[in-house]
Amino acid sequence: MASEENIDPEGLSPAVSPSKPRILKVLGPGLITGASDDDPSGIATYSQAGAQFGYGLSWMMLFSFPLMTAAQMISARIGRTTGHGIAGVLRQHYPNWLLQTIVMLLLVANTINLGADLGAMADAANLLLPGPKPAYILIFAGVCIYMQVFMQYARYVMVLKWLTLALFSYFATLIAIHVDWSRLAFDLIVPQIIWRTDFLTTIVAVLGTTISPYLFFWQSAEEVEDLAAYPKRKDLIDAPEQGRAALHRIEVDTIVGMALSNLVALAILVTTAATLHSRGIFSIETSAQAAEALEPIAGRFAFWVFTIGIVGTGLLAVPVLAGSAAYAIGEARRWPIGFSRRWQEAKAFYGTVALATLVGMALNFTAINPIRALFWSAVLNGIIAVPVMVTMMLVASRTDIMGQFAVRGWLGRWGWFSTFVMMLAVAGMVVTSF
Repeated sequence: MASEENIDPEGLSPAVSPSKPRILKVLGPGLITGASDDDPSGIATYSQAGAQFGYGLSWMMLFSFPLMTAAQMISARIGRTTGHGIAGVLRQHYPNWLLQTIVMLLLVANTINLGADLGAMADAANLLLPGPKPAYILIFAGVCIYMQVFMQYARYVMVLKWLTLALFSYFATLIAIHVDWSRLAFDLIVPQIIWRTDFLTTIVAVLGTTISPYLFFWQSAEEVEDLAAYPKRKDLIDAPEQGRAALHRIEVDTIVGMALSNLVALAILVTTAATLHSRGIFSIETSAQAAEALEPIAGRFAFWVFTIGIVGTGLLAVPVLAGSAAYAIGEARRWPIGFSRRWQEAKAFYGTVALATLVGMALNFTAINPIRALFWSAVLNGIIAVPVMVTMMLVASRTDIMGQFAVRGWLGRWGWFSTFVMMLAVAGMVVTSF
């Protein structure tokens, strides 16, 4: 029997019948990426959208699904095809100033997002088990650093997969509330756009939460990690015969991951729209505040489930935020990188993971308001996504980089359309703010 490390989920295992479903093996980088998209920052953004505008922004979840799926699929293709993450490809083919600018923007956005997530997790834990918030922040930061630095890669990925189950808590909250399904169906299908700064800023925040630069870098880098985890795989430039199976796996993995992400986002938005907005509560600044406001309206069950979900998704998202920053910086500086390496073999990489987490943690002990940081980190991600997506699309379309796997056809069109939508949303927010 072949050992586990030699079984390639893109091909048939000699130990598994061809007719046996292997969906859990196929799901990996795309599933984890999609799940980490619904981090505490995202939960706060969707909660605010539901509380402020009711079901009025629910159409964004349908609209953004093909956009984020295309963007993530393209980022995964870059990693699987070239054997390098996005930063590694930029280092080889683009000016250094562009690489350093993008990496620095990513690091700043990720660190702020990471710090806001740790603060939100601590607030949520404090609702469940009252205690000192600083202690919870330290504990969660320590757990996230331990998972990334000291766990074996295969076990680490499995833990992240199990943490995606936390997302299902938001489907459970829908059981405990009354939803105006006819109104939801109308707003889901018929887009509403209000040319007002707060509305357009919320759209940018929602897009920045669903289409985030750190997710591009993470999924691309995880495809590269899996080349080491599954020795039979080779980058597609050197092994084009693997292309068909590899691209099919990426499609299935990414579509499932993004669908789960957007369904959860919709569940959060609907929950707060049906409870908070309908009761005249129009302002929610944190995910924990949303959970707390739910209790007197929807009951103890909804409160507990919603709050536990915040902690679970935070434990998933914080390592992804720190890891994507470390991948980008490591590739830009030509360090040995990857969670499949022991920490002694990639000290600078793991040091960056730990440092990003610690700096994010420290932000909670400064004058920076972590409450506003949650929402504005999503807005910042939306703004930064524009130059990152333009660069990523240029990379993906070049045959001298991607060979015969250069992005063309429907995927290329959706990728550029996603980029254009992000540009338009950011431009609309800026124009209406003056």
